[in-house]
Amino acid sequence: MVYRYHSRIMVEHLPERIDPLALAEKRRQFKGSLPLSQLVRLQEVLLNPDGLVRFELKFGKVGKLSMVTGYVEAELELQCQCCLGPIAWLVSNQVKLAVVSSIDEADLLPESCDPLLLEEETISLADILQEELLLAIPSIPQHGQCDASAAPREELAQTPDTPKRPNPFAVLAEMKK
Repeated sequence: MVYRYHSRIMVEHLPERIDPLALAEKRRQFKGSLPLSQLVRLQEVLLNPDGLVRFELKFGKVGKLSMVTGYVEAELELQCQCCLGPIAWLVSNQVKLAVVSSIDEADLLPESCDPLLLEEETISLADILQEELLLAIPSIPQHGQCDASAAPREELAQTPDTPKRPNPFAVLAEMKK
């Protein structure tokens, strides 16, 4: 795997940890891809860890703020929470993070920026990518037109061997007539 680092300097692998403040001062950037299988926390929500996350992250300054901008793209295989089948979830997100050292600083950011809370001097670049992907996944992923969601709940609960149960509220419906 080959990654581009700053002005066309090629490196063999992505650095494990980076100093975003120093990279912002030097206006560095990373562009490349990373196997999804290397993003440990993301594995909990994926059906299949195959594939790549493609990214470009530029570190720079806007006024006094250290910023990380760019994009993150991936095709994730999730489990539909309606039919439990696989669902391809395309992620193509713009990244606009402001590096902050406290929650108070994060509260002062403009709404157009998301905070990147830096609790230590360095941070894992893979963690930044992983967070962006996790934030792009819906809390309940499901197909747009899932066959299972169209079936009545009563039919879903029954197997072919289960006799159909009478509706206990049918008597009330008759009394209402």
